Amino acid sequence: MPTTAPLSALPPAPLSRRLLCMLYEALLLLAVAFAADWLFELLLGGRPVLLLRLLRQVWLFTVFGAYFIWFWRHGGQTLAMKTWRIRLVRRDGGVLGRGQALTRYLLAYLWFLPACFGIYWFGLKGWPSIAALAAGILLWAALAYLDKNRQFLHDRWAGTQLLLLPPKSRKQQTGAAPPQ
Repeated sequence: MPTTAPLSALPPAPLSRRLLCMLYEALLLLAVAFAADWLFELLLGGRPVLLLRLLRQVWLFTVFGAYFIWFWRHGGQTLAMKTWRIRLVRRDGGVLGRGQALTRYLLAYLWFLPACFGIYWFGLKGWPSIAALAAGILLWAALAYLDKNRQFLHDRWAGTQLLLLPPKSRKQQTGAAPPQ
């Protein structure tokens, strides 16, 4: 996607915009999960065996990883990131390598793992577990305020950054010159 400014000149994506993008991404992931789960059921017959539950979780983890890594390596944007004009790049503005994209994907689970551990440790069920998960996610997002560019901790560790792309000009949106 061509931009009018070099990537190094683009500002970091605002925290509020990134969080809204994440909500939209979650909706898109529901569709990805539905399709992946349908394929899993089709291939394995959906027998109620505990091993299949673990296999399903590994399958969805792998499908989500493939989704994110493919988009991040091919243009630096998932579908939600395109909508919110956010691009993921290396710190130097380059395209992520496979290893760096995988590292970012794995580190992004830190949004959930500490809260999930707390839920398990304290035996929380129902609404308290949802509240603990929400608090963990909010705390992780708040850690972005410790970074001068408001990047998330997993981006800092992975050597990546989220940039705000400029709005498309009218000519870029329609493919034609604006009316005179």
